[in-house]
Amino acid sequence: MQIIFTERHDCLSVSLPFMTAPLQHIIQKNTFWLSPHRCVFWQEEEALIVSDLHFGKTGHFRKNGIAVPAQVYKEDMQRLVDQISYFKPKKVIVVGDFFHSESNKELDLFLKWRNDLYMIEFILIRGNHDILENNWYRKAGITVEEGMYAIRDFGFVHDPAEVIPGPSFIFSGHLHPGIGINGAGKQSLFFPCYYFTSTQAILPAFSKFSGLAMVRPKKSDRVFAIVDEKVICF
Repeated sequence: MQIIFTERHDCLSVSLPFMTAPLQHIIQKNTFWLSPHRCVFWQEEEALIVSDLHFGKTGHFRKNGIAVPAQVYKEDMQRLVDQISYFKPKKVIVVGDFFHSESNKELDLFLKWRNDLYMIEFILIRGNHDILENNWYRKAGITVEEGMYAIRDFGFVHDPAEVIPGPSFIFSGHLHPGIGINGAGKQSLFFPCYYFTSTQAILPAFSKFSGLAMVRPKKSDRVFAIVDEKVICF
């Protein structure tokens, strides 16, 4: 295993075969690996943390007459499969908006895929787009949590505005955070990012079929941009 130290002493990337290196980030003596594919692996809990997958969104758009290719959804789902195969988690914690709207043919495809991964626990903290019937989630083998979900001193909630007192560090989603990078000629490029404060992390949207909300970090905050399938410290 080759260790590569980046410019920041507390940003450690590990080079492994067949995948751009995830970046190590330590929170309260726990190790979290920030993947360039928009999810986080929590080493101590063997848990993959992901937010805003919006599965079924492209099917929802097509159903309403907007010609979004089905390949967009298939690529997102394959990326999740690849991350599960790579990190081998015992559970997947979805911090809201696992699905986008009502059931459609794309979600039927998800159910078939889920049967192949029956041994992995799926926990969903319900987001504003997670409006499927409770029976559907049970059929899919997904445990649905309302509001805040906690493991030890770490909490999980979909909307960062809905954080309540309790765990000392919170993971959330919902905002689809992005960061702008200024280049030559007054040009700016915008990238999805992981956004960390001292008490909270806002995860990037896993779905590539989503917009970005620009963050304005304070000096004490940490931002990790996803650029060309690499995680870059700011």
